[in-house]
Amino acid sequence: MIDLHSHSTFSDGTFSPEELVAEGVAAGLHALALTDHDTVAGLPRFLAAGEGQPIRLVPGTELSVDCPHGVMHMLGYWMDVNHPELVRQMAWIRNGREMRNREILEKINQLGFAMTWDEVQEAAGEDVVGRPHFAQVMLNKDYARTKNEVFDRWLGNGKPGYADRPRLTAEIAIDLIRRAGGVAVLAHPFTLRIGMPELETLCRDLAGAGLAGIECYYSEHSSDLTRDYLAMARRLGLVPTGGSDFHGDASPGIRLGTGFGGLNVPDEVLDELEACRPNGAPASAEPVLPETAWQT
Repeated sequence: MIDLHSHSTFSDGTFSPEELVAEGVAAGLHALALTDHDTVAGLPRFLAAGEGQPIRLVPGTELSVDCPHGVMHMLGYWMDVNHPELVRQMAWIRNGREMRNREILEKINQLGFAMTWDEVQEAAGEDVVGRPHFAQVMLNKDYARTKNEVFDRWLGNGKPGYADRPRLTAEIAIDLIRRAGGVAVLAHPFTLRIGMPELETLCRDLAGAGLAGIECYYSEHSSDLTRDYLAMARRLGLVPTGGSDFHGDASPGIRLGTGFGGLNVPDEVLDELEACRPNGAPASAEPVLPETAWQT
């Protein structure tokens, strides 16, 4: 049993990289990937924690990217974290995220809530600051009862405290992952909320751009949805990957490896996925940032 989708305190998880490795060992996993949102900062500690442990660790990340159907999440595995283009693009992503966060803070205060940047950073700790941390401050100050209430009323997409940020396109993200020696996988495709014919067309196009896999096994996939995704992956020649999307205490009920209890990602998936690594061949032309990008 393996798990190729998890998060640590370096994004929005509650387990440190070391605790995540220990949890994976305790769960009897044969392999575990760390895929923090838009960052690779936790990977050195994650990999160091696995030395001498009976578990195979896979370095990764989860990038939020733009596609015609909205925001897509793209998993990347085995990238060289020192690759110059990856370093540059990650800095661009962090810069865009910080500008978005400052805009959210301004909007929240304009709505009549008293909040400071220091309070948000304290809520985030080691995490990459995101909307859940703004929500946590609002809970700490009794402005709301639950995070769902905060998102439904103020921080959700289209709500008065929401602010967007620049993202790479899916094609550029795939190219970036491949340039850095990695393998690109579409995460939890059901979140795109499009029909199977549209999803298959999209995945076929992305496969032409270098997409290697699709997350078929996932905590929130029904057995019917998993079956449909597996069939689509076979038709398109994509590796059917999977993971729990474990966030620790931030995702109650989801456990490493087993998700809500019925998840079981086959071990052989990892070898199939690793066989897709680029072998050092150069990728396509240098990615071009969107015109609206904020450069660092």
